[in-house]
Amino acid sequence: MESVFSIPASLKVIGPSQPLLVRVGEDIQFTCSLSPKANARSMEVRWVRSHRYPAVYVYMAGEHLSAEQMAEYRGRTVLVTDAIGEGRLTLQIHDARTSDDGQYRCLFEKDGVYQENSLDLKVVGLGSSPRITLEGLSGGEMRLRCSSEGWFPQPWVQWTDTEGKTVPSLSEVLTQDSHELFQVEAFLLVTNSSALNVTCSISNPLLGEEKRATFSLSEPFFPRTCPWKVALAVVLPALALLLLGVSYAGWRVHQAKEREAKKTEKESGERNQMKKDKEMALKAKADLEAELEKRKKLYAADWRKALLYPDWRKEQFQLAPVTLNHKSFPQNSSDPERKETLREETQGLSLSNKQGDCNLIALDKEGFTSEKYYWEVDVEGTEEWTLGVYEEPTDSSGSCEGPQKKFRVLEKKGCDYRALECCLQDISLEERLQIENRPQKIVIFLDHEDSDISFYNMTDGTHIFSFTQTNFSGSLYPYFQRKSMELSPSAQY
Repeated sequence: MESVFSIPASLKVIGPSQPLLVRVGEDIQFTCSLSPKANARSMEVRWVRSHRYPAVYVYMAGEHLSAEQMAEYRGRTVLVTDAIGEGRLTLQIHDARTSDDGQYRCLFEKDGVYQENSLDLKVVGLGSSPRITLEGLSGGEMRLRCSSEGWFPQPWVQWTDTEGKTVPSLSEVLTQDSHELFQVEAFLLVTNSSALNVTCSISNPLLGEEKRATFSLSEPFFPRTCPWKVALAVVLPALALLLLGVSYAGWRVHQAKEREAKKTEKESGERNQMKKDKEMALKAKADLEAELEKRKKLYAADWRKALLYPDWRKEQFQLAPVTLNHKSFPQNSSDPERKETLREETQGLSLSNKQGDCNLIALDKEGFTSEKYYWEVDVEGTEEWTLGVYEEPTDSSGSCEGPQKKFRVLEKKGCDYRALECCLQDISLEERLQIENRPQKIVIFLDHEDSDISFYNMTDGTHIFSFTQTNFSGSLYPYFQRKSMELSPSAQY
């Protein structure tokens, strides 16, 4: 079924204007909404990262499509749809991880047309309080080690003295654990002093929050020195620095190799996971297609009882050989494709022209007396029309105003709809109709065998009305005009 509904360009998707800051372990909430407000129940709403597939979350026709979801978000997402009628949806992601950090896109899609909005998520981790330990004491010198873990993103580390002045670190070592949280170690080399009081501060650059620890070392820890000790105090630190530099360089090379090995292993795992996800998606698609085929077979076996699926219903009917009354359309059209379209018997019948008021549909055969037929009529932009069939008894004179003709039609006047079974002198059936979605195209099914005439709204695929249990005593002809029925005063409503 082809629907003419699409998302207009004036409809926008809005979301948070500032990046969302979420701490590790907390819940994430992404809220996207349509502006101006519009019902999104029948739309496809998709939250994605860099690619549309696989997705963070997919909502379609009231259901969550888990087959299209990225593995790392399965079991962690909940969609809040309390305000879906106003076009607002909130996606909750439980237990924020460092891997969730980055950009997301929220897409509202209908019939291949979509609008989107970007959202930035900043995942932050505030690590443990720093721990300062004394690493060694040699020749009147010592090294302090400040360590902490659980930070994200990479933290800032700073040593300060009692006056608040920055003291340069000897070195800093950053590593990441299996959850990609940073562990930091900062080393400070200190020398002989009457007193030592230093503070190690570690801060998160996004939160602007820091944790600190202070270490105090008094004079008794520093031995009295003599000249040869002073010489050793100069030489030994230099050798220690040299060994430390060599060790640090070797450690850096080892760390680089480990990172490369982990990266290769991670990429291989991601490729395998993507392959598994794709296989699962293909299997889910095959299962859906099999289920659809099964439902279609059940529908074909008992389609008369199912007042839905007009596209499937067409397979049980013949396309009626109907054409337009060309005199009702401009003859100087400059579009050759439009002229050709008007000559095709199987196209929808357009009502855009406002001239003429008699039957616009011509049947390229004698009236229907058997079998099953269907035809479509495009009523977009027409405020008043009458659409259906009329029955001409075999003994009728064929006059357009003949009193013997019996009409079974739908009628529209402004926003009011009704179903009529009538002659020009008498109404045998009249029923007011409530139609939620204004039809743009209507399909009529004529089942002469079951004496059934049914009307369907092709805009949303819903059943409008059926004339059933009728007895046809003559030939049936399609009928349409761009005004309501002209009934005698006794038959008017």
